[in-house]
Amino acid sequence: MKIALAQLNPTVGDIKNNCEKIIKYINEAKNVKADLIVFPELTIIGYPPKDLLYNPDFLESAKSALHELILPYTDGIGVIIGTVTQDDEKDYILHNSALLLYDNKIIGKSDKTLLPNYDVFDEHRYFEPARERKCFDFKGVRLAINICEDIWNDKDFWERPKYDIDVVEEQFKLNPDIFINISASPYNLGKHELRVKMVKQISKKYHRPLIYVNQVGGNDELIFDGSSFVINSNGDRIVQLRSFDEDLTIINTENLTNMKALPNVVENISWVHDALILGLKDYFKKTGFNKALVGLSGGIDSAVTCALAVEALGRENVLGVSMPSRYSSEESKDDARTLAENLGIEYRVIPIEDVFKSYISIFNEDGIAKGDLAEENIQARIRGNYLMFISNREGYMVLTTGNKSEIAVGYCTLYGDMSGGLAVISDVPKTMVYELAKYINRNGEIIPKSTLTKAPSAELRPGQKDTDSLPAYEVLDKILKAYIEDNKSLNEIVKDGYDENLVKEIIRKINNAEYKRKQAAPGLKVTTKAFGVGRRMPIAQRFRP
Repeated sequence: MKIALAQLNPTVGDIKNNCEKIIKYINEAKNVKADLIVFPELTIIGYPPKDLLYNPDFLESAKSALHELILPYTDGIGVIIGTVTQDDEKDYILHNSALLLYDNKIIGKSDKTLLPNYDVFDEHRYFEPARERKCFDFKGVRLAINICEDIWNDKDFWERPKYDIDVVEEQFKLNPDIFINISASPYNLGKHELRVKMVKQISKKYHRPLIYVNQVGGNDELIFDGSSFVINSNGDRIVQLRSFDEDLTIINTENLTNMKALPNVVENISWVHDALILGLKDYFKKTGFNKALVGLSGGIDSAVTCALAVEALGRENVLGVSMPSRYSSEESKDDARTLAENLGIEYRVIPIEDVFKSYISIFNEDGIAKGDLAEENIQARIRGNYLMFISNREGYMVLTTGNKSEIAVGYCTLYGDMSGGLAVISDVPKTMVYELAKYINRNGEIIPKSTLTKAPSAELRPGQKDTDSLPAYEVLDKILKAYIEDNKSLNEIVKDGYDENLVKEIIRKINNAEYKRKQAAPGLKVTTKAFGVGRRMPIAQRFRP
């Protein structure tokens, strides 16, 4: 059987345009005489649809699109596609479904069994699980079709499986020739390697090939890498689709065991870079913005954010603004200007000194700066207001430049450097920001060398350094990863060799900054645990380890 793997980038709720893209790929598959084409999970409506699923008009639009737009194009070709289905409009029972279409009819329906309810997932809120596992006979091949999480519960792969049902094992008892998994699996660093390793074991265990087709694209905080692949019955990865881009590939099931195994993929900082580019690009495209505005301080965070924006949107669509104060060093001002020149973007310098003086004059009786926290923060807030003024007047979206390390411990200012529409590097720890900067400079200097070598500083008081308030980032980032991403306890982190009082202080800062993070712009997820929809902590709480 000739099967097309269609790795698409749908937009949530843009059902008409999603369908136009689906039809385009169906026609391409027909042109090469494919017997079957496979699309990702919930392709018609986009993933994750969230509470749009509570809107009856949305459900009706999805149903109409399937019957009026997609089915008429299935003459002579099988189509496996993901969408929402409804058992009974009165009971409002919804399923995350994979439909098998052929000759203008629905000839098979396999609902998702395992509904994830952890991290960024909340599928129990919307869907009912499948009542039974199924296989379908199509053109002499028996297909076991499952959906995303359904393959993530192999008791021989995971130390502690999350679910009582092993979907693949139950489908295997129905004697399939091939497994087909349609997914919308969000990316984090290391995710592709994990998927491949897991699917290899499944294929070897059951001696069946497995086709894995994943969504690609950015939808709000989540980035989907695509990276679809095929594993043959020997457990070899023999087909690999592109990462972070749409793709279409044709395979022939008769040749799978004879195909050469591909070398192992090792994910590195380039994957994080490409993920952020895609997430940024799609966030703008899917929200209707074209132009980005970045406040350039001369520091590493704003430099990396601005460079990513240029790659994603084009230099003609990025504006850099320097807003120096009395505490801004000449080196930082030079670095900001040099970065803008290297990137070829429009660059403006708008000093904040006069407005800052007004605050000092109003709030200090002697008119002399005290150098306290209020004065530090007001500088950031003046800058935030400047950027939002330009945003409103000229139609730019402001990109915030805070990294994960700073946001974790509250080393950021509400209505100041946190003002904006997208927090591009909010899930990138400070040490990884430097890795990104070096990768951006891989073919020549874009980010000035001095930006990478000088000590990090907010430059909000004379001689200020980040290490005045925080431990070295090499230490801080390891503790943050242990606590936030690895979910380690205080005692476990201390046993790893860290000072107990330091760990307690960092945890205290994380807890105290929760109210800030609740008001932050959405950020792009690239680690296993990001601040945002996947980490739901109360603000008013008093638990302390």
